[in-house]
This record gives sequence, C-alpha cells and structure tokens, in this order.
Amino acid sequence: MHGAGNDYIYVDCFAQPIPEQITELARKVSDRRFGIGSDGLILICPSKIADAEMRMYNADGSYSEMCGNGIRCVAKYVYEHGIRRADTLRIESGGRVLSLGVQQQNGVVNQVRVDMGAPILTPAEVPTTLRSEGASSAPAVNVPLIIGGKELRATCVSMGNPHCVLFVEKATDELVLGSGPKIEVDPHFPKRVNVEFVEVISPTELKQRTWERGSGETFACGTGACAVCVAGVLTERSRRNVTVHLRGGDLSIEWNEGDNHVYMMGPAVEVFSGDWPG
Repeated sequence: MHGAGNDYIYVDCFAQPIPEQITELARKVSDRRFGIGSDGLILICPSKIADAEMRMYNADGSYSEMCGNGIRCVAKYVYEHGIRRADTLRIESGGRVLSLGVQQQNGVVNQVRVDMGAPILTPAEVPTTLRSEGASSAPAVNVPLIIGGKELRATCVSMGNPHCVLFVEKATDELVLGSGPKIEVDPHFPKRVNVEFVEVISPTELKQRTWERGSGETFACGTGACAVCVAGVLTERSRRNVTVHLRGGDLSIEWNEGDNHVYMMGPAVEVFSGDWPG
C-alpha cells in the first residue's frame, strides 16, 4: 500500500505470527531490484490498548516510531479486512495511540484523517543539540546548520519522530540528494533525522521533498508534512492550514490553535497483495 507514493510492504500479524529476524526481512523485501521494492516494512499487530499496533521499519531495517502515510494505510487495512469497522479507529505506534477518521465508500477507504497529536518542540525531546537563543527549552527555529561548508537555516520538530525542516528557494537534487544524507547523520541529531527541503508557494501552499531517515528520498512523508506546517507557522512563512505538495501527491495539514494538535488528511491506496517465499 502507499500514501501519496510513500510505499510500504504490510504484514497482517492478526492472521499470522510476527516474522522472525524483522530487520533482515525489512531490508530484503524493500530492495527495489532483488526484493518487492518499498520504503520499508510495516507490521499490523494486535494491541492491548488500541484497535491495532503499527510497527514500522525503514528500508535499511532500522525501527521508526511513526509514519504518517503508513498509519493511514494501516487504518485502511484494519477497516477493509474487518479487524475493526468504525468511523474512528485507534492505532498504536511507538508507544502512542493515534485517532484516525476513515472516509469510505461501499466499504473501501480512500481518505484518512489522522490526529497526529501536539508537535514536540523542546530540542532535547526532538532530539537535537541545535538551539535557538534563550532558554534551552525554546524551540530550535531558523537556527544555523553548517553542512558542506554552507549555512542552512533549520527548524526542528518531532511528530513522534525527528524532523529538520529547511526552507529553500529551490529544492534541488544537490540539496536533497547531496545535503540530505549528510544532515541525516549529522552529530546535532543523536537519533538521526528526517530532512525536509521546502519551497514556499504561498502562505497556504508548500512544496516538499524529503530525505527520510533510513530510506533515502521518498515520494512523500506524512510526519514530515506535519512538521513542515508547524515550521511554516513558527517561521511566519505559512498559515495553520496548508496544502503540502509532495512528489507522490498532496496532503492537507492543519495545526489547530485550539488543542495544539496537528491533523493530516490524505489518501491510502492498496497496490497489490501476495506471498513472500521466506
């Protein structure tokens, strides 16, 4: 399944045991030449506190706490396969439980709205060692980051996973493919980081390319789009309701002023199903 082109292989662990050697399996199935081909592997598991649990692994086998596009697809699967059929589903991921509203027609889910919760802005909790001037708890907003001898301005946000948002005049291959992998492993980010390169079209429209931690450039990043909306507001570049254009499609993002939660609306699409020989 994919959400705006951010594609993952999903395993139904309600119907079969959780696979062994998950790290190795994630690397094998994700390989686009010798495997199935994907941005990673997601397990749909039973949960004691929610309708289902999402366990997400990047293409390099590393574990990730959250995936905004992935969790929409999990909701689609849970609904369409009768694990739970309700207008609102609760999905556990990375120790949090998120609420997802499904939009379906004749039993087929096409769009899902996710309550992503409040953004995490305290640098130590993102985590990042980048700091704005002032208190150590102040958000890292528009702070200098030197990469390859060039200064970029970074705003750091966690949506359950860490993001470094960079507003640029043009999101070129040189930046995304050249600087992206360097920023991912920069010492300022002790757990590595997802990197968003963002062009401002208007206060309500943003264009995003993402270098994703553990997977390289992906066609979309849902948590990244949420982080971009938050960063746009914090840097006074955008409004709280924005359309984020990604390589694989569009996401509608709202950072609600009332409850401080970020809401994401976007597609969820099943491409095919099959058996892995093991």
